Amino acid sequence: MKVTEHIRQSDGPLLSFEILPPTKGSSIVEIFETLDPLMEFKPPYINITYHSPEVSLRNRPDGLLEKRVIRKRPGTVAISSAIRHRYKVDVVPHLICGGFNREETEDALIDLNYLNIHNILVIRGDADHFSGRFTPNPGGHEHAVDLLRQVMDMNEGRYLDDELKNPTPTCFSVGVAGYPEKHAEAPNMDTDIRYLKEKIDAGAEYIVTQMFFDNSKFFSFVKKCREAGIEVPIIPGLKPVSIKKHMTLLPQTFKVDLPSDLTSEIEKCRNNESVRELGIEWAVNQSKELLKAGFPVIHFFTMGRSDNIRRIAGQII
Repeated sequence: MKVTEHIRQSDGPLLSFEILPPTKGSSIVEIFETLDPLMEFKPPYINITYHSPEVSLRNRPDGLLEKRVIRKRPGTVAISSAIRHRYKVDVVPHLICGGFNREETEDALIDLNYLNIHNILVIRGDADHFSGRFTPNPGGHEHAVDLLRQVMDMNEGRYLDDELKNPTPTCFSVGVAGYPEKHAEAPNMDTDIRYLKEKIDAGAEYIVTQMFFDNSKFFSFVKKCREAGIEVPIIPGLKPVSIKKHMTLLPQTFKVDLPSDLTSEIEKCRNNESVRELGIEWAVNQSKELLKAGFPVIHFFTMGRSDNIRRIAGQII
């Protein structure tokens, strides 16, 4: 079932959860240990992130540095299939521009189609950690909207090989990312929303937002989207703070602000256990306000941990 169909057919609030593939060499049991405690809340679908290859430097015996390009968290397609089989739940694997050319993207989409997985979230992917810029692979997509258009082409039966005889159309339902505090590379919010509208016009059916900690910024973002003619569902994404270092790590990594009320309370916490309790309370209050405002789905970023997410869900469902 499509994500949008789950939303339309729901008679109560829905919770969705996003997981990271385990690092290379780890067991898929890590995924199950994260999800098992959350399945009591009957999520309509589970999101699985995709990760670009990362560049690292390693010392060589001759004293020089060697550049290595590795994918630290492979397996998104296989994990999606395993989750679907184990829990009998829909899955939403992410599809990214970074690290893939168009042919590899088409092959991944064909694999998903064969597996009867038809929900995907299309995003560009992160900028390079060294340069701070996003560089597409040769023959790959530079922007999420271009990747989205490739998916839509396949939905119309148009593959990269235009000599195929009677190619079978796919039926992917596509979501895209939205940024209540604007994308870090956008010059302003109006420009960012214009780019978002371009993706909706190209065929995206819903929006999942980046994490935010101030609901007023989300409400303002939704208002601007509606004024721009974006009418698709907008799903708020939440991540509870759980350690003191999140005061700097979350703004640095995800380019989001933490409200002064939240940071003041974090500073008062004597240890990370206190921060974790504070993060749960803050996320519960956020969630209740969002549900009261009529948003039917809340999306939680688990980051590989679910004990705090489970406690939040238990207080809002």
